[in-house]
Amino acid sequence: MIQRLRTRPQFQAVLASAPVAKTPHFALHRLVLDPAEGPDALFPIAGPWLGVLIPKRWARRAVTRNAVRRQIYATAPSGEVLPAAAHVVRLRGAFDPKQFVSARSDALKRAVRAELLALWLRVPAPAAPHHVA
Repeated sequence: MIQRLRTRPQFQAVLASAPVAKTPHFALHRLVLDPAEGPDALFPIAGPWLGVLIPKRWARRAVTRNAVRRQIYATAPSGEVLPAAAHVVRLRGAFDPKQFVSARSDALKRAVRAELLALWLRVPAPAAPHHVA
């Protein structure tokens, strides 16, 4: 089962690493976890973690941010496929409002889904674990 990132320190730890995959609108950051960190660690449960970062700067309307967020969670690989690491999918650019007039159109959902599937295909295998303080 994939755990969700909830706290600011978790997001900051993952976002401190360089993106491992990019598309025109999304970036995927990964932090490989050390399983020997114990219960006081930022990521106390072993396994994959996933967080979503969608700034208002790139998606002004809440309905758009929620639609993109749902697509990210829907397209993420299963817990068996996703490596035991913390991942953050970050929206890094706005979708053209002239092309996608509606804040939650089917065309926008299809475009987001296609780009996210391409993002997950570009993800390389994880490297050695990093220690998180």
